[in-house]
Amino acid sequence: MNKTARLKPTRRSFILGLTLAMVALAFIAYNVIQVAADGPVAAPATGIVCTENASSTFTLTAKEGYISMADGNQIYMWGLAEGRDDFQYPGPVLCVNQHDTVTIVLHNTLIEDTSLVFPGQVDVLANGGPMEPQFDGQGNLTSLTEVATANGGSVTYKFVVNEPGTYIYQSGTNPGIQTQMGLWGALVVRPSMGPDYAYNDATTQFNADSEYMMMLSEIDPLLHQAIERGESFNMNDYNARYFLINGRTFPDTLAPNNANWLPGQPYSSLSHIYPYHPVDYPLPALDRFIGMGVEGYPFHPHAFNAQIIARDGRLLQTPLGQDLYEERFSLPINPGQTSDALYAWTDTYKWNPDAAPGDADEFPVEIPNQQNLPPGLFYGSPFLGNQDVVPVAGHSFNQCGEFYHIAHNHNLQQITGWGVVLIGQITFTRIDPPLPNNCP
Repeated sequence: MNKTARLKPTRRSFILGLTLAMVALAFIAYNVIQVAADGPVAAPATGIVCTENASSTFTLTAKEGYISMADGNQIYMWGLAEGRDDFQYPGPVLCVNQHDTVTIVLHNTLIEDTSLVFPGQVDVLANGGPMEPQFDGQGNLTSLTEVATANGGSVTYKFVVNEPGTYIYQSGTNPGIQTQMGLWGALVVRPSMGPDYAYNDATTQFNADSEYMMMLSEIDPLLHQAIERGESFNMNDYNARYFLINGRTFPDTLAPNNANWLPGQPYSSLSHIYPYHPVDYPLPALDRFIGMGVEGYPFHPHAFNAQIIARDGRLLQTPLGQDLYEERFSLPINPGQTSDALYAWTDTYKWNPDAAPGDADEFPVEIPNQQNLPPGLFYGSPFLGNQDVVPVAGHSFNQCGEFYHIAHNHNLQQITGWGVVLIGQITFTRIDPPLPNNCP
């Protein structure tokens, strides 16, 4: 039986959706946060995972594989793997430094020709000559650049990265089909000011331990089924049914980097930060957003706005250097677009569970008498920092006083998966109490 045909949901009840939501919350509390990354030792549990080397030379292999959806479906994909590594989706996040000469060797094991293009880069060479469109004998365009031929062909691309920022690389051959099938990835160019700056501007400094990537994409499983069967697919019939962050659907979006049950989907999208503090945590976190679908994604992190500082690898500023940064409640990410956003979480009310009436740090709302009431899911208080001992037989959604804020696509149809609610573009931001604490 064809793997993409195993599940074809027809009717899904709202009760199932609520059940999934409850299971997802339990997943956050009892599984995700306690699991260490199972992949390479160098990969952190959360945050961006860079593929990098001193020479800025990379080998990418186009190959086939499968990824898992939260409803149990398996989707046939194409992907780009580093060297001889196993299939993965999305492709490796390539991290280089400004002014590096980047060399990318593309090997192709697929049954179709493929290639790579690099939006935002200039003077790209293919096999030593200028990158050029390819045509067949009748003058029809077959590829935007030189190809790695099917079943074992290779091509080498080379270019100098002149501008820092967040970029993509993607197939330049039949891109409407091949990027949807998975032949794309991210390219991060570090500025000359250093790796804790997004751009060569002092206002773009961020906490290097809080750098995240949100690669937003979508899947029409019927397209993938057709390609797996060797059939053609009419893009006029395209209808996305799954919506992903970093190649995963919720709640797998919260699993750590290189989770062993997601072998072809290595990247987490859970953000893990600390509250703003002028001395201990003075710098914001950085989110690098990429849109790789055919629709725009209005992405929304709860509880705090984000400041968009750049789009498509270009700082938002006037010719005179004045910033045009945008504070956004909802971050629009359009097809093929990248956006860089800084954000911080502030403990506005400075909750102190030990504050006495009249203290300066007393919470400005009268706390109701909780005697003889069962503990809540966030035991002791819904506010950051309470680390009370959970009573016997009690349950809690937080382990050590940390708090979670959902971040999701504001187009509610895009937080579904083939009709199942709450398995789409959803993730969370975890905020820990200030150090020292007993958080794992």
